[in-house]
Amino acid sequence: MAVVYEFMWRMLHALLHLQRTILSWFRISIWNWNWRLWRRAVATVLVPAVFGFQNHTHNNKKLVPGGGKKSCGRVRWKSDGKSLEKLPLHVGLLIAEEEPRYTDIANLVVWCMAVGISYVSVYDNQGIFRRNNSRLMDEILKQQQELLGLDSLKYSVEFLNNSNDKPEQQVLSCQATVKVLSPDDGKPGIVKAAQKFCQLVEQQQQRSADLDVNMLDSLLRGTKGMPDPDLVMKFGTVDSTLGFLPWHIRLTEIISLPSHINITYEDFFSALKCYAGCEQRLGK
Repeated sequence: MAVVYEFMWRMLHALLHLQRTILSWFRISIWNWNWRLWRRAVATVLVPAVFGFQNHTHNNKKLVPGGGKKSCGRVRWKSDGKSLEKLPLHVGLLIAEEEPRYTDIANLVVWCMAVGISYVSVYDNQGIFRRNNSRLMDEILKQQQELLGLDSLKYSVEFLNNSNDKPEQQVLSCQATVKVLSPDDGKPGIVKAAQKFCQLVEQQQQRSADLDVNMLDSLLRGTKGMPDPDLVMKFGTVDSTLGFLPWHIRLTEIISLPSHINITYEDFFSALKCYAGCEQRLGK
């Protein structure tokens, strides 16, 4: 009987020990599970906040200098135009390259406006800009707002329709006039002017003896003419004006640049400084 009691006592002792072991295991498991949930909750709340703050700070650092550079550029463009000894009234942009880039051309036009140039003509011998006139105008207006910012309200543009030289689009009061040219405005234009004079003679409104330089000049300019280009910037390696207004550039200064693609303001202003430093004898 004593042996049975001893056996029962040992069994109860073993079960009690097993119960304590199982309870301890459950406590440790539950504590670990709760700790993992807590860590996940903390990570969910704190990590995005920390990284979001860092990104916000980083974005602020990137945005501030960009606006400052553009603002400094606008101030510089104004002062650069005033610093030149002479500034061309009319600049021609002659693109002698196969693949013109509208954004780069628009930048050149806007820079001309910013330094104080009143007339800008854009020419290519393939007539690409003439056929895509509206696209070029849209790009110029886009770059005007991009480069000049709020100052773009001070710089208005008048685009001339080449068929009758009437404003095709006007933004506020006209301060800069832009005209797109093609080979049709060169030698064919002289032929049309001669035909028009012959018609006037036939209608007895003019005499053949009235034809002189001034008469032909007035016929070529039409109802709303632009002054002759003071400066032509030729872009490309071709050593030719490619039919660019042969009558109007007899006294024009021509400066060649390698390419208009990715041209910088420094390249543009260097050409203006070269023009300002040249001595024009005007045939003397």
